Amino acid sequence: MLETEFYDCPYCGERVETSVDLSGGDQVYTEDCQVCCQPIVFVLQVHDDEWMLDVRREDDA
Repeated sequence: MLETEFYDCPYCGERVETSVDLSGGDQVYTEDCQVCCQPIVFVLQVHDDEWMLDVRREDDA
């Protein structure tokens, strides 16, 4: 199941749209920002019908 979500890039601050695939359950993956091309770590947590997407800089611990 694909959902559309907006996030603010932790590097450039631009609001960006992305699609998340909830069918895979909890996920951690890296994608480049569509605006500034910096690597963003996406943390997707899926709990039944509820889900949350968190983004952070690749160099954040």
